[in-house]
Amino acid sequence: MALEPDLRRTVEDWAAQDPDDATRAETRRLLEAAEGGDGPALAELRNAFGVRLAFGTAGLRGALGPGPNRMNRVVVTQAAAGLARYLRDQGHSDGRVLVGHDARHGSEAFARDTAEVLAAAGLEVLLTDGPVPTPVVAFGILHLGCVAGVVVTASHNPARDNGYKVYLGDGSQIVPPADAVIAAHIDEAATRPLADLPHSDAYARAGAELLDAYAARAASLAPADGPRELRWAYTPMHGVGGALVLDLVGRAGFPAPAVVADQAEPDPDFPTVPFPNPEEPGAIDQALALGREVDADVVVANDPDADRCAVAASFPGTGWRMLTGDELGVLLGEDALRRGTTGTYARSVVSSTQLADVATAYGQASVTTLTGFKWIGRVPGLAFGYEEAIGYCVDPEAVHDKDGMTALVRVLALVAGLRASGTTLAQRLDEIATTYGVTLTSQLSVRVDDLSEISDAMARLRAQPPGTLVDEHVEVSDLSAGSHDLPPTDAVLLEGPTVRVVVRPSGTEPKLKAYLEARVPLAQTEGLEDDRRRASEKLTRLRQEMKDALGLA
Repeated sequence: MALEPDLRRTVEDWAAQDPDDATRAETRRLLEAAEGGDGPALAELRNAFGVRLAFGTAGLRGALGPGPNRMNRVVVTQAAAGLARYLRDQGHSDGRVLVGHDARHGSEAFARDTAEVLAAAGLEVLLTDGPVPTPVVAFGILHLGCVAGVVVTASHNPARDNGYKVYLGDGSQIVPPADAVIAAHIDEAATRPLADLPHSDAYARAGAELLDAYAARAASLAPADGPRELRWAYTPMHGVGGALVLDLVGRAGFPAPAVVADQAEPDPDFPTVPFPNPEEPGAIDQALALGREVDADVVVANDPDADRCAVAASFPGTGWRMLTGDELGVLLGEDALRRGTTGTYARSVVSSTQLADVATAYGQASVTTLTGFKWIGRVPGLAFGYEEAIGYCVDPEAVHDKDGMTALVRVLALVAGLRASGTTLAQRLDEIATTYGVTLTSQLSVRVDDLSEISDAMARLRAQPPGTLVDEHVEVSDLSAGSHDLPPTDAVLLEGPTVRVVVRPSGTEPKLKAYLEARVPLAQTEGLEDDRRRASEKLTRLRQEMKDALGLA
């Protein structure tokens, strides 16, 4: 099929204003190839120029490349102009904005463009002096009294992606209706020639002082009189957390870790992992091997922007394995409760229900939020919050977001304390299970090439939900209508006496996810080993039955 004249004009107009030599050249290469009958080039142009990359509660995230449906300097400039308009309309015409970035391809240029556009709009802009972890910006918004913050990062996405995360002055990620208003301003900016969106170099740099303040705060989370002796291995997963983690754990008095050498330095190509996400199969294999080599008490991994924290430990009979996000969430929450931390304990709707049981036993409130720290970070009186995707907020006074580095400090303090008392993480998990019952969780995750597969599966589930799962009657709740606890969200909840499933599209990747939970309550216990076997068998059946229900078998 031939290149449509309207599409050709759109592509040519884009190339004429694109300030980036690389994407401009790629645009022209694709155009020439498509005009010569190259089908894949034509398909890429239609996808890249046919729609606009949506700005929502996760900001922007997508593949790098030319066109309005990709991450590039044109899209980022328009996003910055839209944000500037929003801040002016909110009465922050001269407010302070902190802009940071990771070490991905394009991140530095995108952050600089953002700083220049915001500065030209009259805002007081601080641009980080080099790549920084995402939590440093979330911390800096509150620490420096900012009205907003921007981080250029795609977190744990593949190397081809980048993103644009926006925070407001409360230090939390944007939520409705702010996201829709900003998106409308971005759309308006996109109607104007790029030359009409002014730039200015009248911005300042945020450097060592910000990093020092963050590291001092993070180090203070380890109890001053607590044990410090332990052996541990660490990987920053080719990301930007490594140097800062070594600094803050040294300040906290913990021994330096054995670091995975091949993953120690920032590398935007992530050469040792296809997906730089500790949750992906194989991603922490090198860290586990190093942990075994040094006889570590614990292995810790951050994702590339260091806002997530993964932990692995040795378990009797099975050896080393990574803890699930729910296991670590309950461990950290229970540890905070043991230490007397009062307030509200929050978990996302797709996370284990066990944290609520533990909080109740300690006389503390618990709440369930929508998925994402844009919701968890806003919980009033938050003491601790987590989501199963290895995201933890352990210092809500200073960081209203998930933070893999402060979580790391809490993990080290916990492991050192357990070691000093002659016990382990595995034994603490046993203790929690025998006290509150066995709760096991798992995830059914399907990556797709065509997003319509996700919407079709959700439609099938809503039209014909199962009435029973694992021989239990389940109540089905379509969360798109909202409830007395939760605002509307694109998810379906199925819940029985001892099983629970939440199905939803991923907010950051082309995946359909089903979050599975199976419980053996204390009243039905037959001994820890048997209880875990029974719960595991339930999970296996639950996984297959949900595949069938979603049409994925």
